[in-house]
Amino acid sequence: MLRTQRHQQPGRGRYAARTANRKVAPRPARARRAGSVVVRTGHSLCRCDENSRLFRYEHDVKRAFDEIVTVLKQISAIQNDSDFVQRAQRIARDSLGFSLPEPILEDAWVDRLNMRRLYAWCVFQTYLRFCDEFYKATPTGAAEEFQAFLQECGIHSMDITPCADGRLAHLVRYVLRLSPRAVRRKSYAGAMFDVEDSVQKWVETELRRYREAVPNPAHEPTRYLKVVAYHFSSGDPTEGCAAHGSDTKKAAQAGLERLLGFRQAIENSFCCGASIELLLIGVDTDTDAIRIHVPDADGDMSLERFVDAGELYDKTLHLSEIEARRTVESAIRNCAERVTDGMARLIAKLVANNFSQIEYVRTNHGEHYPDIGHAERFIGAGIGFEDIQIRNLMYFAYLNTVEEGTDDLDVGIKIFTGLNIKHGLPAPIVVRFDYHGIVPGDRERAKQRCARVAKALAARYAELYEKDLLHVLQVARDCDSKNSLDVFACTIDADEARGH
Repeated sequence: MLRTQRHQQPGRGRYAARTANRKVAPRPARARRAGSVVVRTGHSLCRCDENSRLFRYEHDVKRAFDEIVTVLKQISAIQNDSDFVQRAQRIARDSLGFSLPEPILEDAWVDRLNMRRLYAWCVFQTYLRFCDEFYKATPTGAAEEFQAFLQECGIHSMDITPCADGRLAHLVRYVLRLSPRAVRRKSYAGAMFDVEDSVQKWVETELRRYREAVPNPAHEPTRYLKVVAYHFSSGDPTEGCAAHGSDTKKAAQAGLERLLGFRQAIENSFCCGASIELLLIGVDTDTDAIRIHVPDADGDMSLERFVDAGELYDKTLHLSEIEARRTVESAIRNCAERVTDGMARLIAKLVANNFSQIEYVRTNHGEHYPDIGHAERFIGAGIGFEDIQIRNLMYFAYLNTVEEGTDDLDVGIKIFTGLNIKHGLPAPIVVRFDYHGIVPGDRERAKQRCARVAKALAARYAELYEKDLLHVLQVARDCDSKNSLDVFACTIDADEARGH
């Protein structure tokens, strides 16, 4: 995670000058003809159509959030007009796609428009809108295809822990190009996952294999893969992971030690450490290029031994698809000669997938992302948020209670102090606990968890709460249905929101 030094709007960061006049539409890789020879301008392993589709999605989502400030400025400028409420609602519906709470608008003549509440309301409504669209638009076929591929590699489940930094929120869908439905993702500050929680998930997975043969029967010799993704900044070393003092080596070492601790916990408790595979991945948050620390046949990894997808992309840029794949496979074998065939095959796929993301960044943003620092729009706290697969959109704090998530939450508030609070805007927090509707009482328990965390947030950050500089939305989703999110409560209360 990074230190917050200034408020950054997307496209207004350190490298903004290089992309200020760039058109919205991405430039897909294509072939051009030079005489009688066809010369390819993109990488042979890049999925150009997917890049175009993902860029449109990211652009539309971020534009919707970033339009909020512009629209509220327009509304603020007319708050003394006699037909203010009607005009404000028309502007909001036309530009944002939803209405504003009329009680807030109607009270503007008494003192002044409460822009902090309006801003938080708009952030929450925009979040709800795109969450619902995500589940409707995400196909299930890709998850089934990748699950079959994993089993061919000798793996039955892939559990990924990235850092909670918003610049890794898109790790699964964009950076690694995997289906969010195909893997488990839980983020922690510094990627320091809860070992006990991961052990419990391993137990659940193995139990289902024994009882239900899901995702495959227990007698098949496959393994559970635990992945940690740390991060660093190639453009500015001080913009690395704040949880590890922006020290890349410390971040990688801590991730490796946590992985080894997880494997040791399994061995000590169940005497079956052989059923565990480990993988350590580094992500350059400036370019989205990854480095994968290749394990040997014993599962051992070295911080100095890795394949760099950025270097391999450049090395294979002008090669055919077959030649590029052979070069990647050779690099993996040279990195760890005793790497298993299944692991080598998986790493080769992740590297090839990452080539598409490297090209995505270079095509749409240039050498680096314009916002190499924090530019998140809201904080997510709780359990869920699989629908947030976009870079620098949300800072995530995985927790069951505020007490256990104190460190992650404090980092999030620190980030939003620089992004929002010092500019007079609130820190919007979405508290979410997904549940299983087929389990009796699970929805009510999720509702109680949301209320408990929201109350604890108000107590811990009382000064911000009292000044309207912290607002909380409480939601949950039934994991067993395709219904919209359940909205339980919001600090912008029901009376204010009755005009919605």
